[in-house]
Amino acid sequence: MRLAEIVTAFILGIFSLYLMWKSGEPPSWNPDIPRFSNIGFVEGEGTGSGFWPFWLSGIMLICCIWIGVNWFRRTSPPSQSDEPFLDNYGKKMLLTVGLGLLAFLIFIHLAGFYGAILIFMVYYMRFLGDHRWSTSLIIAAGFVVFSFFFFDIAMRIVLPKGYLEPLFIPLYDIFL
Repeated sequence: MRLAEIVTAFILGIFSLYLMWKSGEPPSWNPDIPRFSNIGFVEGEGTGSGFWPFWLSGIMLICCIWIGVNWFRRTSPPSQSDEPFLDNYGKKMLLTVGLGLLAFLIFIHLAGFYGAILIFMVYYMRFLGDHRWSTSLIIAAGFVVFSFFFFDIAMRIVLPKGYLEPLFIPLYDIFL
């Protein structure tokens, strides 16, 4: 477990640096703006477009460094443990959830985000969580409806719809 702790902290630290670098990119329509000019406050507008991603990634980087310090000092319980990171049950669950997420990503291209999240939620709740069919279907359908109104209607962020796009056109006519 000791090795897994430092490898995870290192990978997340590199990912934090990548996100900080990407959040400081100038907008594509105006490349003359210098990098990292959008991570602060814009006068009269509030926070810049990269403010939250940059600073949250910075906080994540600080946490990763702190995990590395604890690992070096052997003060955290995982850094003192010689047990394997995953037992057989952990490996089975990692594979089951990982394959479900991979299938979710593939289904986004076919059935769009809303169709894919419906299938993934039913799979996750019914087969991994052992919930009843009725509970799984009600929560999955409710999550899809909530996501549609939150992203497409309230936030006006259009998510991929795949082959299900014709089903959403009447909803756009009603709500937009």
